[in-house]
Amino acid sequence: MAVKQKILLVEDDDVLAEVLDEQLALHDEFELTRVATAAAALDEAHKGFDLILLDVGLPDQDGRETCKIIRKNKITTPIIMLTGAASEADTILGLDAGANDYVTKPFRFGILLARMRAQLRSHEQAEMAELAIGGYLFRPSLKILEPQDGSAKIRLTEKETNILKFLHRADGAAVARDTLLHEVWGYNAQVSTHTLETHIYRLRRKIEADPSEATLLLTLEGGYALAQT
Repeated sequence: MAVKQKILLVEDDDVLAEVLDEQLALHDEFELTRVATAAAALDEAHKGFDLILLDVGLPDQDGRETCKIIRKNKITTPIIMLTGAASEADTILGLDAGANDYVTKPFRFGILLARMRAQLRSHEQAEMAELAIGGYLFRPSLKILEPQDGSAKIRLTEKETNILKFLHRADGAAVARDTLLHEVWGYNAQVSTHTLETHIYRLRRKIEADPSEATLLLTLEGGYALAQT
């Protein structure tokens, strides 16, 4: 089963949100989560989304301010701003706030979809190059961890690679076991938390100096996290 691209829609216009939900549901590659306020967006943004669609005119905060806060929190997820204002100055403000792209309402869904896919491709290519995890360079596309001290490369399974990718996206925040199960294995009634724990155990044996005293792949009260270095 292909891993779906997780989209966070931050939009208080119920009609537009429902239309986007219906349109994106026609494309199997996406899974949409929708919130209607900046506060809710900030609560959700760290949960490993692949793309954020962020309205400028939110009821509790200007979306551009929300974008700035997301970036200050070191979340690199691509952000496409949605706005009713079409001026060049408005676009510049949005991009300066940290947005990757800016789409003016009303828009054709096909145009938005093309912009979304472009940002997802660009971000994936950047992610696939190399990610720093502890004393390793993580190359997800090759399923490899490369120790920065020059020692032997560590081969990863697909599931191990996806676990590390998702934990890396969380920027040090704890990810609940159920969330990891859903993200890595999808909706599969045959998979239990024991399966996840087994994969975590095997990962630790590969990447920790002492797997019984983990310093990189941590067990926290809320689930699992990668230590920030």
